[in-house]
Amino acid sequence: MSPSPVAAANETPEAVGGPGPQRLDPRTLLLYGVRSFGPMLALATPAVVSLWREDDPLRTVIGLAIVGSLGLLLLAVGTLFTWLSWRAFTYEVRPGEVVIARGVIHRTRRSIPVERIQDVSITRRPLSRLLGLAEVRIETGGADADEGKLNSVSLAEAHRLRAVLRALGVAAAAGRARGVEPAEGAPAAPAPVDNETVVYRLGGARLILAGLFSFSLVWIVAPLGLLEYAGRVFDIDAARWASLLLDVGEETRSRLSPLLVLGALGVAFGAGILAGLIRTVLRDFGFTLTRAEGRLRSRRGLLTRSEVVVAVRRIQLGLIERGTVAGRLGWRMLRVQTLGGGDGESGRQTLAPFARPAEVEALLPLAGLPAWSDSGLRPVSSRHMIGGVIEALPLAVILLVATVVWPPAAAAGPLLLLPLWVALRRPRAHRYSLTPPALQVQRGVLTRRDWIVPWHRIQAVTLRRGPLQRRLGLATLCIDTAGVSRGYSQPHIHDLDEGDAVSLARLVLARVEEARQAAPPLQRLTSCSAP
Repeated sequence: MSPSPVAAANETPEAVGGPGPQRLDPRTLLLYGVRSFGPMLALATPAVVSLWREDDPLRTVIGLAIVGSLGLLLLAVGTLFTWLSWRAFTYEVRPGEVVIARGVIHRTRRSIPVERIQDVSITRRPLSRLLGLAEVRIETGGADADEGKLNSVSLAEAHRLRAVLRALGVAAAAGRARGVEPAEGAPAAPAPVDNETVVYRLGGARLILAGLFSFSLVWIVAPLGLLEYAGRVFDIDAARWASLLLDVGEETRSRLSPLLVLGALGVAFGAGILAGLIRTVLRDFGFTLTRAEGRLRSRRGLLTRSEVVVAVRRIQLGLIERGTVAGRLGWRMLRVQTLGGGDGESGRQTLAPFARPAEVEALLPLAGLPAWSDSGLRPVSSRHMIGGVIEALPLAVILLVATVVWPPAAAAGPLLLLPLWVALRRPRAHRYSLTPPALQVQRGVLTRRDWIVPWHRIQAVTLRRGPLQRRLGLATLCIDTAGVSRGYSQPHIHDLDEGDAVSLARLVLARVEEARQAAPPLQRLTSCSAP
């Protein structure tokens, strides 16, 4: 039976991580073996098929014997290396750091200060759940996703580690506030009692509805990948089959009625909806968001169960997303960007995957974010539409070439109206406002994104001008936080008039400086760069 979080946190530092460096759970060896069986089978199958000769049994037997011997040799070498890797991997929790050592030939020893720990997430994939194991990921401000990753420990050990690291983080934060470093040999501060309150839950009916709006084309990509693999294994001439299909298409093209084409498109659309539904159920099944003192915890997943803890003090900005169809029916998704987590899975956490505006409004203050307000939003330059028109040109060129090769393709011409309409709407859909608590940025025509960036979270303001922007007298105001400074989903304000961009940058910097001076010492920015 695993110790309670409070009991584990009150142990001495020499015992918080166990008696010295510890290894992963021994069942990790079995886990690695099962995971490597699939790739080994995928590599062996083409060799077996290529050696099989019904007209030459002796050659077949000799070939299979050689392949089998090589397979056993590789299996033995792989097993030995896996055991050595498991034995060489150790972790240890000390009063002010987590030490992870690994490597058989090249040894590495990484020390993670507890004050850098952003949160500790627990993930349980199907095979790990079957074996009673869990993956522990220590999220920090670094860009390396595997910086603090323990592939497989027991579930009890995973919960114990999270409680201990949380307690050490609380103690380190309290010590910094008093200007005192944690003393060697002093007991860790008690961990917060897990008195959590459910603040959002994705019910079964809502989960199905969310899946129906999650259209996916994975049902096309996956069969194509399987066909490509089958072609390599069984020596299928893809070019020959493609030519046969084209020949058949020439013969049957005249027989295809518009009704049949519409039916095929309907089947494809239905398959896309079904694929999106399955993906959503697998990912968001049982999604529950709970709140405790200073943190939010999300749990979700049908086959792979993931549990992520987000410290409120680490949240840098909020993002409200509205889908093309679901958004117009009043559904929203709320995400937050955490400190130093990057633009990937470890940095952008989902607090509500499918929620009503009132639910999002109630969750924002729990995440330390001000409410979103549509009043006072100002549009960017009207010349912002030029970029949208340029982005639509490749589609027009493709359609023109297709029409030259196959004249009936001209019937798809009306499809160009959609990107042109989006381009014309872009200036009105891209807006921003400077409210007292935060900078607000809105962007998107078909899909819409609303960013909420508290002033004290902004670390850098940069003016950027591309070649086209310089000719048009425009500039982009880049807003960077400690979460991530680059990526597609950033709260940048694109295509402002150059003079307005300079004035806005100065105003933003002034607001940031005011917020920095008014913020508590632990939240003050270390630097803020001007354009």
